[in-house]
Amino acid sequence: MRSSPFSFHADGVEPGRPGVTAARVRAPARIAVLGSGGGSNLQAILDHFDVAGSRRAGTVVLVASDRAGAGALDRGRQRDIPAVHIPHPADGVALDALLAEHDVELIALAGYFKLVPAQVTRRYHGRIINIHPALLPAFGGPGMYGLRAHQAVLDAGVRVSGASAHFVDDAYDRGALIAQWPVPVLASDTAESLAARVLRVEHLLYPRVVDAVARGAITLGEHHRVHHHGTGVTGDPMFAFTSNEEASVQSIDLTLG
Repeated sequence: MRSSPFSFHADGVEPGRPGVTAARVRAPARIAVLGSGGGSNLQAILDHFDVAGSRRAGTVVLVASDRAGAGALDRGRQRDIPAVHIPHPADGVALDALLAEHDVELIALAGYFKLVPAQVTRRYHGRIINIHPALLPAFGGPGMYGLRAHQAVLDAGVRVSGASAHFVDDAYDRGALIAQWPVPVLASDTAESLAARVLRVEHLLYPRVVDAVARGAITLGEHHRVHHHGTGVTGDPMFAFTSNEEASVQSIDLTLG
């Protein structure tokens, strides 16, 4: 493992821009993405970094899954990213060793259905994040993943659901919230139709949160308080997204700097 969570170029010269100096220039954070399903959020992260180019804050260096046939692993292999099956996801020693082998600095859970062992959550405190397909703290916890979470929303009769990005600790969906994006629940919704609507905003929100954490624009401080360094906001997420997708994306970008 590297000695610091995120690395900097020591010479203070921004790579690719001779003569342009900066007090500290971050090297892209080395990111592991863990997923159990098709990997669409992984793809959203990869696409976001592709668009960012040399300005990207992170690089996905490992894709891992508890399911040998997960589509996330296929997506990793298609991009020549090491893609590894985790046969014993509760084995914290093995997972910790795998992450160390790839010099991972930041972990992004993307549809990962297993509880991350405490050994890993402790080592990566403040450097492991997740996207949940409902508004936390409601509709979270063991078993609340995939269509189960959406069906629970429908069964509760609430009118708003959404996506929640949060830091990860040693319990399901309990970590400090980073950002949430609400979406309406329609009277005609099924679990599948609601899932599709929420997934769309996950793909817009999560890559930007991953980027912000990788840049150090968002950190987890003492007492589980989230710090938004670009705005000075500390504590609960302050995003107020609209039904206008373009305006909401601009709101994320402005808030995260």
